[in-house]
Amino acid sequence: MKRILFTLITMLAVSCLSLMAADKGAEIEFDTVKHDFGTIKASNGVVTATYRFTNTGTKPLVIVKVTNGGCGCTTPAYPKQPISPGQSGEVTINFNPAGRRGEFNREVKVTTNASKKRTALNFSGVIIP
Repeated sequence: MKRILFTLITMLAVSCLSLMAADKGAEIEFDTVKHDFGTIKASNGVVTATYRFTNTGTKPLVIVKVTNGGCGCTTPAYPKQPISPGQSGEVTINFNPAGRRGEFNREVKVTTNASKKRTALNFSGVIIP
C-alpha cells in the first residue's frame, strides 16, 4: 500500500513539474532583426523598416516600449495591446534622412515582458544628398 501511494505521489510531482516547465510565459521571436535600406536620397523623405514578430510563448506578450535609438530622426511604432500566444505583430521604424549624409547604422531596443526582456533591432544604409 505504501509503495502504491509513493508511486502515485511521485507521478503527480513529475506531472506538475513538466507542466510548469512547459509554461514558459511570453516569448518574442522576430523574423529578422536587421534591415538594410541600401542607398537612399536625403530629399526623398521618410523610409520605413518593418520587423515582424510572433509570440511563441504560452502567455500574452506585451511590448513595454521601443526606443528611438537616441535620435529624433527615428520614430518607432508598435502594438500597444497584448499579443496572444501564436499571434504575430509588427514593429515599424520610420527614419528621416533629411539633413544627413553618409553611412548610418542605428539600433532601437524593444522592451517586453518576455523572458528575454530586450531585443535590439538594427537598420543601416547610405544617405546621399
